[in-house]
Amino acid sequence: MERTKSRRRSRETRGTRTAQPTPAYITRTIPYYEFLNEEGLVKLEDQADWLIQEIGLEFREDPIALDIWRKAGADVKDTRVRLPKGMARSLCKTAPAKFTQHARNPARSVEMGGGSTVFAPVYGPPFIRCLEKGRRYGSMADLENLVKLTYMLPALHHSGLVICEPCDVPVNKRHFDMLYLHMRYSDKPHLGAITEMSRAEDSVAMARILHGEDFVAENCVIMGNVNTNSPLLVDKVVTEAIRTYSAAGQGMIVAPFILGGAMGPVTTAASIAQAFAEAMMCCAFSQLVKPGSPFILGNFLSSMSLKSGAPTFGMPEPVSSNYIIGQLARRLGIPLRCGGSLTASKVADAQAAYESADSMHSTALGGAHFVLHAAGWLEGGLSTGYEKLILDADRLGAYQKLLSGMPDDDNAFARDAYHEVEPSGHFLGCAHTMANYETAYYDAQMSDSESFEQWSERGEKDAQTRAFERWNAMLTQYEAPPIDPATDEALRDYVARRKNEMKDAWY
Repeated sequence: MERTKSRRRSRETRGTRTAQPTPAYITRTIPYYEFLNEEGLVKLEDQADWLIQEIGLEFREDPIALDIWRKAGADVKDTRVRLPKGMARSLCKTAPAKFTQHARNPARSVEMGGGSTVFAPVYGPPFIRCLEKGRRYGSMADLENLVKLTYMLPALHHSGLVICEPCDVPVNKRHFDMLYLHMRYSDKPHLGAITEMSRAEDSVAMARILHGEDFVAENCVIMGNVNTNSPLLVDKVVTEAIRTYSAAGQGMIVAPFILGGAMGPVTTAASIAQAFAEAMMCCAFSQLVKPGSPFILGNFLSSMSLKSGAPTFGMPEPVSSNYIIGQLARRLGIPLRCGGSLTASKVADAQAAYESADSMHSTALGGAHFVLHAAGWLEGGLSTGYEKLILDADRLGAYQKLLSGMPDDDNAFARDAYHEVEPSGHFLGCAHTMANYETAYYDAQMSDSESFEQWSERGEKDAQTRAFERWNAMLTQYEAPPIDPATDEALRDYVARRKNEMKDAWY
């Protein structure tokens, strides 16, 4: 009886503590999955070149961007920009194949590109959902909770920015509070604001306060993440963000968001080529702004129900695009961002599990370096789920094992165990098992693998209930990472001063 109680206490508390130090990001050792052959890849690249040269992209609302293209020798007619074949690819060559985004805690810095994989939570939902309160608009209190949880979850290497949209703070001021939450309550790397140029400038300014101006001048410490307005439109939100972040030597992520049949053709090949063309043009533009500035080529392709027009996730078409865009990005030599645990489900149910699993598995095997929406995504990106965040992060931990490959050293082959265990015996108590049992297999903390009787004794809790209990327990045990008091005061002063310079705006 006492052993049963002890085992129960251990299981109930093991997931509520911050895990022991783990790598700041995943270093991949397994091969990439090559989905498409050489002939198919060349056809996609030719299609992208054709779009850039013959159709062109619209660069609207930013005359400075058009002047930059003209000076570079592009064919600019009104707001349409066309480049001769090969020019975009040539400009992209100065973008680094890999770079480091530095966190305020150096042990948390992450590498983008090469053999790295970096997981970040969901980005952008206006709604929040939890088991107790259901679906509601996100608040700044919710965002603070989510920043703290992301900080405590070792499988999430990066805290993103808009884990939920805090709808209770004026639109023109909320970015200050959002940035401060990430800078104060986490020491993982994060993103900056992009919705207006002034907000991007505030993000870079606060990063300089946090990291020091001299350090920021030489290193990437913050990145902007934007979407093109597919099909083939790059608006000023994108170009002004690039002109702010890239000019400061900071990172830019540009991901075309293409819903097949709406923002791109209904055929997968055409949509992949279009996404590649749009992202490649934005990378080229970033290199015109500042050669050598960090850039991540993004991809977000979704199929849709042709009956209702609703986006669908985890389907074979977007899954295949994750593999293929990985191949194209490697040929271009640019780090890649793809979506992660995506689902159209409204709750963390079986549909959410299988759609997220297919989407995440293809993202990982396809070679994405930065995975936004890796945890917490619900309802096609309209809602952030507290329980979904916890459940997804638990599965992400398995990718640390999967992508790191299989050890093949002397310990892995366990020859000493065969000397100890006789044929027809068992390995349960041998020295090799005792030395390795804590790390031999991934421990899925949110999965229940016990007997029916044990599960029933604990209240027959399903996965969502266990996740609900876990995140609530985690928040009671949260401890903020240390920060220099003078830096904290400087951040607070900047936020207060800038807020006082503007009136509240709710749209």
